[in-house]
Amino acid sequence: TTITNVIATLHGSQTESAGRTYVVSGHLDSRVTDVLNGTSDAPGADDDGSGVAAVLELARVMSTRHFDATIVFAVFSGEEQGTFGSVNFAARLKAAGTNVAGMFSNDIIGSSLGQNGIRDRRDLRVFAEGPSPQETPAQAAIRRTMGGENDSPPRELARFVREAAQAAIPKMNVWIIYRRDRFLRGTDDGPFLDQGYPGLRMTEPNEDYRHEHQDVRDENGVPFGDRIQFLDFEYIANVARVNLAALAALANGPAAPTGVKVEASTLTVDTSLEWRPNTEPDLAGYEIVYRDTNMPYWQHT
Repeated sequence: TTITNVIATLHGSQTESAGRTYVVSGHLDSRVTDVLNGTSDAPGADDDGSGVAAVLELARVMSTRHFDATIVFAVFSGEEQGTFGSVNFAARLKAAGTNVAGMFSNDIIGSSLGQNGIRDRRDLRVFAEGPSPQETPAQAAIRRTMGGENDSPPRELARFVREAAQAAIPKMNVWIIYRRDRFLRGTDDGPFLDQGYPGLRMTEPNEDYRHEHQDVRDENGVPFGDRIQFLDFEYIANVARVNLAALAALANGPAAPTGVKVEASTLTVDTSLEWRPNTEPDLAGYEIVYRDTNMPYWQHT
């Protein structure tokens, strides 16, 4: 079976930033109880019609504006069968030497009511991995010395998303979870993480497994199946707004500084930092943020 990704690229308008790319995705395919069942009705409203709808709306709104960096709107195929579409696309980007500075996977962002009976229209779970699977022994040694297990690029990206969302959509809370994904699950950010790109998985706070990967049926008065009647469209819109706020800030902002170092060759009560200067012509300056090592978010600027 030939499967096809659908990709739309909004090219960056600033020469110094156009090579920096951000990817936002959902996935096109759906499934019922048996992943190999290709004949039964599999509406896939939440998993992942909700994510695809958000990506399409982001493309519609953002395509009328200019951004310094490049934004790729992707809807992948073959996610349920083994993330085939995103594996292929992430590998192609890596082979081309593309600088993917951030990737957002929107998968199951459609329902505010969980199987536990809790309705939560405020929280968005954002899963952020720790040390990279591509970490070398030398990098691991530095991480252990610095105590940087909680400072991975995906977690720094998640902190940025949270700050952008707080400023633009205060009714929404970005709930950062320090794992790649839920237990026994995975999605299209995984192949990007495996290529060394910082990726995040966004999903609703309380899932209802009766409405995911289920044959469409009613059982003792309980409806099963991923049907559109279980979606909360206001919640989906707010998740899209979180994506928009973060993507716009990232794509119109400067790149993260490179070559960042802490001068640690001598014992001193001061901390000296160095980094390479950015190339953007409209750079306003640099910001140093810091926090206690046991605090999840930046405390001081």
